[in-house]
Amino acid sequence: MNRDVKEEVVMSVNPQEVPRRIALFPQKTPVRFEIEKPEEKLVMTFPDLIIREVICFQVVVIVCAILALFFNAPLEELANPQNTPNPAKAPWYFLGLQELLHNFPPVVAGVLIPLLIVLALVVIPYFNINVKREGLWVRDKKRTLLLFSSATFLFIFASLIYSAYSIAIPTFIIYCLALLPLLIKRQTRFINWLSKRSLAEWIMSWFAILATVLTIIGTYFRGPGWSWVWPW
Repeated sequence: MNRDVKEEVVMSVNPQEVPRRIALFPQKTPVRFEIEKPEEKLVMTFPDLIIREVICFQVVVIVCAILALFFNAPLEELANPQNTPNPAKAPWYFLGLQELLHNFPPVVAGVLIPLLIVLALVVIPYFNINVKREGLWVRDKKRTLLLFSSATFLFIFASLIYSAYSIAIPTFIIYCLALLPLLIKRQTRFINWLSKRSLAEWIMSWFAILATVLTIIGTYFRGPGWSWVWPW
């Protein structure tokens, strides 16, 4: 008899009945887990999800239509190939990329950085994913500090080589904020909130802040020849 699964045959009083077999499973047996797993509430993709998405889409269209009735789009005059603006700026949602192309060579900004992003998306699933969204400094603080600091300062150093201060400065600020729960022992509401942020949240915050800073600089602080100008 297998020690992991105990079986017992129970004979009925009536000899004509078929003997019943009872299986006793230990606590860690996967079969027991499947048997005792509570049923989850499932919904169908259609109509439950699709109808909600259609409603949200209609609300967005209605809001955009109302805004278009009361506010004119900020369009310029017709394009004239003999009189091109200086600088020729992309739409606002591409100005961050245009600012990135100004800081780095086209091969780096257009090929190397997207390639590194794609490789990161391929490699990330093979690492230990923080499913519980634990704070950055919950486990092995020394090893985390070494890896986190090495990656951050390597990125800052690479940015300073190309004089990309608009990338290096926000990266250093995010690094200092992530280090505050480790350096400050006094527990405040702000420090507690920072200490609960996971690595994924810090990376996403860094990406969002960096994209916002690059877009603002490209919109308001770039003039003729993509030189630095003040908005006023």
